[in-house]
Amino acid sequence: MPALTGRIRTPQHVQQTESGYRVALRTPGALKFYLAAAPARIGIAMTGLGIVWLVHGSTGSYALAGAVTGGFAVAEAVGGPQVARLIDRHGQPRMLPITLLLHATAIALLITLTLAAAPLWMLVLAGVLAGGSLPQIGAQTAARWSHVLRGTPVLSSAFALESLGTSLAFLIGPALIGTISALVSPVVGSVLATSLLLAGGFSLAAQRGTAPPPAARVRQQGSDRLLHKRFLALVGATIGIGLFFGSMQVSVTAFAVNRDSAELAGPLYSITSLISLVAGVAYGARRWRTPAHRQYVVAFAILFVTSLPLVLVDSPLALGLALALPGLALAPIQVLASVLVESEVEPAVLTQAFTWLNSGSAAGIAMGAAVAGRAVDTHGSQLGFALAIAATLVATGMAVVVRQR
Repeated sequence: MPALTGRIRTPQHVQQTESGYRVALRTPGALKFYLAAAPARIGIAMTGLGIVWLVHGSTGSYALAGAVTGGFAVAEAVGGPQVARLIDRHGQPRMLPITLLLHATAIALLITLTLAAAPLWMLVLAGVLAGGSLPQIGAQTAARWSHVLRGTPVLSSAFALESLGTSLAFLIGPALIGTISALVSPVVGSVLATSLLLAGGFSLAAQRGTAPPPAARVRQQGSDRLLHKRFLALVGATIGIGLFFGSMQVSVTAFAVNRDSAELAGPLYSITSLISLVAGVAYGARRWRTPAHRQYVVAFAILFVTSLPLVLVDSPLALGLALALPGLALAPIQVLASVLVESEVEPAVLTQAFTWLNSGSAAGIAMGAAVAGRAVDTHGSQLGFALAIAATLVATGMAVVVRQR
């Protein structure tokens, strides 16, 4: 039965006897919007790497490809929350189609300019337009979960499903874009990525019943500002996770290359993601009695402790084992971050809040990769791993701030 707030509540007796995943997916409309978003998630996971293939395939320069991709990533991190603000204000059904069309136009412009051998500044500009208009599908589906399940004990399972969907997309998407770009054409790869995003995005926008109401039509009680210490600490912790990932990307690659095992860099790095995926499924299947803010601190502490062996490894096998350990904490951290944000901010700005988490992670990855790159060049991969561990310690401190406040 719809609650007075318009949210869909699941029966209490069902919640107590069935798994959280089953209850979440049986919530009216939930399975439809979750499946609708799946192609869009994969398209998003393909887009950044697709730009690398596209620009490099035309120019033969990784430097140019990196410049365009960098512009895309920065614009996504900065522009994402601004787009989310419009979506919160005017609603997903109205704004999502507009952002999808703007993004598709920007990608088409980038493809055209690349094939026409346009100057670098024009390519970067097109990349910036594509990144700034990229719709944050994950933030919008998370807002829908909150709308239909807010206040129920299965919301954490719903956010675990979100984490699972994103993890699968980033396992499938990069492999798919790489295969198509290498065997067919980079242009075909980018077109496919955008087509998947459009198909999933328009399908999601068409499902109005589960979309949160526009903020302009909702009477708010209290402030809906995001600039308060607890939310900022959550974003800070997310930046710390991004620093960890960015440092790990560079350090794992350098470790493999320095030991004449460059072909192992990708598989080694994927170990953490695979373990994280499994841990996220296991975490979301259980209902936890411990308050989320306490779990958040414990999960970060586990991440810090399980990362310590990274500075001691001296072989690819040892590194593979060491990389499995941090994965146990990463997915629960991501789920808990969503749960805490959902409980901390007003519904009217929820999409923006989720998007700021994504932007914080993206900014952290960029900074971590840049700093670790310099450290690895001068002192080797061990210093890069040490920086990754330091990032987990900083993030743990932010988690403590979240708990204290």
